[in-house]
Amino acid sequence: MNLRLTPNSMPLAVRPSMPNALGKAVGGAAEPGGFQGALKAALGSVSAAQNESTRLQREVQLENPKVSLEETMVAIQKAQIGFQATLHVRNRMVQAYTDIMNMQV
Repeated sequence: MNLRLTPNSMPLAVRPSMPNALGKAVGGAAEPGGFQGALKAALGSVSAAQNESTRLQREVQLENPKVSLEETMVAIQKAQIGFQATLHVRNRMVQAYTDIMNMQV
């Protein structure tokens, strides 16, 4: 799972190639490479890691000589760390939403 920020996954306000991106995003529709795209890509990456670890577990259980136990354990740990990170992000987003909804205007 790659967690590095690229110009396409950076927040709109700090993208190096688009200095006025914040103004464009506020006035119009959401950009395809914005937060939604980054979130979908991250969730897809976590899902792929979980699917890969499940596949490797199945291969080890079937005693496939081409799949090592070490490789399987590393894949399981990567999937677990990715899921935990996703869970933390979700909890922070829910907390931010709750904070915003509880603000008095």
